[in-house]
Amino acid sequence: MSSIAQKTYTATTPLKVAFLGLGAMGYPMAGHLQRAGFDVTVYNRNPAKAQTWVEEFGGRSATNPSLAVQGADIVLACVGNDDSLREVTYGENGAFQGMKIDSIFVDHTTTSAEVAKEVAAQAQARGLHFIDAPVSGGQAGAINGVLTVMCGGEESAFNRAKPVIDTFARSVVLLGPHGSGQLCKMVNQICIAGLVQGLAEAIAFGERTGLDMKQVLDVVSKGAAQSWQMENRGPTMLQNKFDFGFAVDWMRKDLGLVFDEAKRNGAKLPVTELVDSFYAQIQANGNNRMDTSSLITLLKKA
Repeated sequence: MSSIAQKTYTATTPLKVAFLGLGAMGYPMAGHLQRAGFDVTVYNRNPAKAQTWVEEFGGRSATNPSLAVQGADIVLACVGNDDSLREVTYGENGAFQGMKIDSIFVDHTTTSAEVAKEVAAQAQARGLHFIDAPVSGGQAGAINGVLTVMCGGEESAFNRAKPVIDTFARSVVLLGPHGSGQLCKMVNQICIAGLVQGLAEAIAFGERTGLDMKQVLDVVSKGAAQSWQMENRGPTMLQNKFDFGFAVDWMRKDLGLVFDEAKRNGAKLPVTELVDSFYAQIQANGNNRMDTSSLITLLKKA
């Protein structure tokens, strides 16, 4: 695993922290916590991955979520989807069975707003606090400790958890009650879908004109069209590199959550639906693990 950029955090009373889920995002996020001086115990569905993390960062691992959270002041998680969150919270051997009263569960998984409210209710019934806190910034943002974290929950719990989350984030914002963080993440994914498709079309168009697109992107990124996607994915799109970053499978999972929410609130998403259909084509072509910027591959074949 690539080494992470280190942040320092000084606590008058060191907190005991647990982190559940050591995937592409959770592994470095948990590493930031350990290196910042927190007392960290990790859990991962694949125990070998947890052991590798312990060998790299220190701390401890546990064989299930309930054991991992014993005595923890704050529990953080980054798992796969709605069902994964249910499993690690109030499922068999879930974290809620082992968490102490008044402790806080911070969920960094991208889920539906509905499951965030559901799990929050389960937590409250047990005397626990829950914050839905999906992130944006990709694996590089997790490694470098510069994620954007969008939160929903009680202000008092948020204020207690924020100094911990700050160790791997550059922006941590409370947006409202439970579910608000997930709704904000949906807004984020809608924006990204349109931005990446627009960038793909612009690059494909520019290449057909014979322009030096490296130079063009450098110029355009200084003006009104500037975006994170242009600066970070534009150059890799020019190089036809798509074996990193946020996979198409993950984006389609997230957009599925967006469409479910849109059915509830009546929002119209014509561009997002169109881009999702393009991602479906990429999946059908067997490129489901490519980065989301692989949208340009459909245009270059035209």
